[in-house]
Amino acid sequence: MLDSIDKKLLNLLQNDCKQTTKQLSLQLNLSVTAVYERIKKLENQKIIQQYAAIINKKKVEKSFLVFCHVKLMQHSTEHVATFEKEILQLSEVSECFHVSGDYDYILKIYVKDMEAYRNFMVTKLTAIKFIGSTHSTFAIEELKNTTKVML
Repeated sequence: MLDSIDKKLLNLLQNDCKQTTKQLSLQLNLSVTAVYERIKKLENQKIIQQYAAIINKKKVEKSFLVFCHVKLMQHSTEHVATFEKEILQLSEVSECFHVSGDYDYILKIYVKDMEAYRNFMVTKLTAIKFIGSTHSTFAIEELKNTTKVML
């Protein structure tokens, strides 16, 4: 399992993954080699899955955030498989969760504006077979949005 140094290293990388091993070694009081080996171990164990750049959505005109709840017509293997295969192809959908409750899926969708969302719904989302109903919730203000998992 993870020791306290691994946890601290992961937190440092989550804050800024572009830090050099030298910078990390100074913060952890370890040698550069030890830090490098720990990072490689965490990558090999798939604890670190990938490194990513966080984009300012306003600067790229993708700041209109919609949470769309989707209910399938039924929960047959064919319906689920078709929906999940199709949803992976939609670039507007940044996250998709299979959930319990009144709806089957919750989608996190980023588009330019309401017009772009309407176009997405009409031409892409509702074109997927076996969708019974949808319910959209529009974000008014973002209070917290993080990719970090605090350890």
